[in-house]
Amino acid sequence: MFTLIEAAGWPIWLLIITSLVAVTLITERAIFLRSKNIVPPALLDEVVQELKQRGVSQQMLTKLSDGSPLGKVFAAGLRNIKSSPEVMKDSVEEAGRSAAHELDRFLTTLGTIASISPLLGLFGTLVGMIEIFGSQNAGGAAPAELAHGISVALYNTAFGLIVAVPSMIAYRHFRALVNSLTIEMEQQAIKLVEVVHGERK
Repeated sequence: MFTLIEAAGWPIWLLIITSLVAVTLITERAIFLRSKNIVPPALLDEVVQELKQRGVSQQMLTKLSDGSPLGKVFAAGLRNIKSSPEVMKDSVEEAGRSAAHELDRFLTTLGTIASISPLLGLFGTLVGMIEIFGSQNAGGAAPAELAHGISVALYNTAFGLIVAVPSMIAYRHFRALVNSLTIEMEQQAIKLVEVVHGERK
């Protein structure tokens, strides 16, 4: 492994750092953005059941807020349960925007890594080409210096793509997942508002 890094030259370290950041972000988002953590499947039914039995309590609101992003949205709506449906929906939408922002966390960084990795690879390629041309002298290029320059150029190009492709796939996947979860939260929050105000059973 160290031989490969040595052959790729110093520009490869930039790509190694970006790859470590990308792996960390992908792992963190994969753990955080699990559907059962964001939109617990039975939460709406549980909240409606508790509303019918005991009504809204501070303990219930605290439990919802601490439980999941959907719970935070529900809690925001239930704090305005005595207000009109419009006011309740406004508070739900505001909490929903905050929850969506939390789901989006780190995705911009991951997308940036996917975009700049090929450019970092290209930078390494240019460094390799400069070394190749810099090794030229009146007697021609030394084979060892020529081989090193070619190694730097090719390894950096390849590693840049190796970092960029999985990062872009993960970014697009997480972006679609966030959009799906956000829509699901909106739908469930609207159902809760309609149930509370007797528009839905």
